[in-house]
Amino acid sequence: MSTKWRVLRSIRKHEVILARVRLCDTFWTRFRGLQLVRHLPEDEGLLFVTDSESRSNTSIHMLFMFFSIGVIWLDARGKVVDTCLAKPWRPVYAPKAPAQFFVEANPIILNRVKIGDVLRFDEESA
Repeated sequence: MSTKWRVLRSIRKHEVILARVRLCDTFWTRFRGLQLVRHLPEDEGLLFVTDSESRSNTSIHMLFMFFSIGVIWLDARGKVVDTCLAKPWRPVYAPKAPAQFFVEANPIILNRVKIGDVLRFDEESA
């Protein structure tokens, strides 16, 4: 993947779910995540990439977080396998099914997708 930003789209509806998602595919970008961030725009989020489908490798914590976020977990094919509203200072959230990707965004994202939707991550156009 060449650019660090993606556009999150629904395959079925061809709608933009998030205009900008930052790719988190290294140890440090995954480690940092949204810790200590004070605000997240409605149309932006983070896309976390792991090596394979897993429940444990896609678990998140909400320590050092100051606001709730919407989390969407996707399998290797981009199918949404779980979603949740994650609240600050909670120790762990894990998907109900194995996932390879997850998106952390403004809670409004939970109104835009549902379990079973298939999403794709297009490179952001210049």
